Amino acid sequence: METIYSDLTQLGGKTELPTSPEAAELERVQNPQADIDYCVRFTAPEFTSLCPMTGQPDFAHLVIDYVPDDWLVESKSLKLFLGSFRNHGAFHEDCTVSIARRLVEFLSPRWLRIGGYWYPRGGIPIDVFWQTGATPEQVWIPDQGVPPYRGRG
Repeated sequence: METIYSDLTQLGGKTELPTSPEAAELERVQNPQADIDYCVRFTAPEFTSLCPMTGQPDFAHLVIDYVPDDWLVESKSLKLFLGSFRNHGAFHEDCTVSIARRLVEFLSPRWLRIGGYWYPRGGIPIDVFWQTGATPEQVWIPDQGVPPYRGRG
């Protein structure tokens, strides 16, 4: 029997972590609630990538909010996509914005924002924020709830 989930290939089985973000395959399903606006949030508190200069690991707490249109991202494929950054060398800004742009290109959501709350390296925390446009007024978009880094303060 054909369903909106029939085309998914990664969910429900063993799937290897992609070797790079470019090799990662995002999957999507039709949004059965496309006639209304609502917010979907994904939180990745243990995101990792590599410094492109030193090869040292960088850690972030990512929060992705989006208002879907016709498509929903399948969460296992998103998890594998985010995990593919573990061996990817790029600065914080590039990682954060690249994730958001890939999701926007793939899903064509009504709205999307990402907060990349990076842990300090070299004594400086770097937080990166991007969104596709004005925050939708008719949708409850909660605060991302991640406090700014305060160190020992």
